[in-house]
Amino acid sequence: MIDVLMPCAGADSGECVAATRRWIERAVIGLNLCPFAKAVHHKRQIRFAVTAACTADELLAELAHELECLAAANAEDIDTTLLIHPRVMTGFIDYQFFLAEANATVKNLGLDGVLQIASLHPDYEFAGSASDDIDNYSNRAPYPTLHLLREASIDRAVAAFPDAATIFDKNIATLRHLGHAGWQQLWTTKP
Repeated sequence: MIDVLMPCAGADSGECVAATRRWIERAVIGLNLCPFAKAVHHKRQIRFAVTAACTADELLAELAHELECLAAANAEDIDTTLLIHPRVMTGFIDYQFFLAEANATVKNLGLDGVLQIASLHPDYEFAGSASDDIDNYSNRAPYPTLHLLREASIDRAVAAFPDAATIFDKNIATLRHLGHAGWQQLWTTKP
């Protein structure tokens, strides 16, 4: 795994990465919320980048840099990037509006169809759900995060996973079975 730790006032960069790794290991992989995550995690192909950006423009510049780095990197070395931004877009509504600009950046760099962005946020809320719905926790990372993915990797993973269309429904069923108490227990029990 490659960690890019930049000075980050208000949040320790090392703790941002550590908390995100814990979330990946306990929730994403542990609950099998993303059946594709285990392999890239095990192969250490996830780049964790923490930015000190505190404005939308600074975050867009960091995003452009990380998109270009991922596009230029060998997929065997870096298959995906988590751009963690603890100082900006901390409000979910602002983050949601920012995603349009983030996706425009992918297109402006000529990377549409090559890379895509998945959204992760501590206050993530699916459209039409209440803020406390357990369903939302499938996308609730410890910090606001832009997940940069290679489309070729997604295509390969989906082709290898026969029921990819059922992942969302399985996640909802898993989280509802777990409930809020079970979710909290994920973070209090020692591995």
